Amino acid sequence: MQAVVGDRIRVHGRVVGEPERLGEIVEVRGEAGRPPYLVHFTDGHERLVFPGPDCEVEDTHTQQPS
Repeated sequence: MQAVVGDRIRVHGRVVGEPERLGEIVEVRGEAGRPPYLVHFTDGHERLVFPGPDCEVEDTHTQQPS
């Protein structure tokens, strides 16, 4: 998994009924875009995240076709 500052991260709920969490990567601490990531979540918290299989990184820097 690789990311850059500004990408979004989506952490899926681990149990039925648990909502997913959305956040923005504000710092990449690993080499070459690898984890861990400092993430600012929409609920206002910031946490250091080591993404697992329940996470998706959404690239916000890819240009959309015209």
